[in-house]
Amino acid sequence: MRIYKTKVFDRWLKKTELTDADLIRAVNEMNNGLIDADLGEQVFKKRIALPGRGKRSGVRTLVASKIHDQWFFLYGFAKNERDSISDQELRVLQAIAGSWLEQEQHLLQRAIESGELKEVTKDDT
Repeated sequence: MRIYKTKVFDRWLKKTELTDADLIRAVNEMNNGLIDADLGEQVFKKRIALPGRGKRSGVRTLVASKIHDQWFFLYGFAKNERDSISDQELRVLQAIAGSWLEQEQHLLQRAIESGELKEVTKDDT
């Protein structure tokens, strides 16, 4: 299992109190069936609690995955910033998800080297 975060998601993540360890925990929960919503086209919504708060007042993340294989954190937002994303935003994220999920490993490595993706590892936590 491999976990990635896009450049856009990583910039957003740095503005929150979340860590890579939180992302790993979220993926482990999703692997165990704890997915908040299947948005279609292999895009899933996952709530993640912020330190000292519950999931209800935490953040929402949108993750692309073929479940149990590769996970791509694409987008995140705080519940107090917005309720949801628009249908148009979802269609764009679904297209992005499909693109990442279809990439061969050597192209993912190239994306990491160029800074478009970052791999989340236990060492980063």
